[in-house]
Amino acid sequence: MFTEQRKSERKVLRTRAKVAMEGEAPVTGRTSDIGANGASINLPDPLPVGQTGVVSFELLVDGKAVPISARSKALYCIFSGGEFKVGFQFLNLELNAMTAIARYLR
Repeated sequence: MFTEQRKSERKVLRTRAKVAMEGEAPVTGRTSDIGANGASINLPDPLPVGQTGVVSFELLVDGKAVPISARSKALYCIFSGGEFKVGFQFLNLELNAMTAIARYLR
């Protein structure tokens, strides 16, 4: 039984993302949703739960593309629809990223 662990509302976000985990080559995926505390990203290969690194993507806020780059931790990795859905928790978000995400979620 999977219990909901998210602490904030999520909003659909479908955009390209780059995931650069520590000690690994960066990989490209697609975001599926975002919340104040994290994002879900679909990747071609699995990631170990608990691994940390940097997640980067762009948010469209008030008609402008805002680059987001956040230290993140992989909380779960589920095989779904031929790819891996990885849930990331943001770690110590910078103020400008936090502000852009809050505005996107409104």
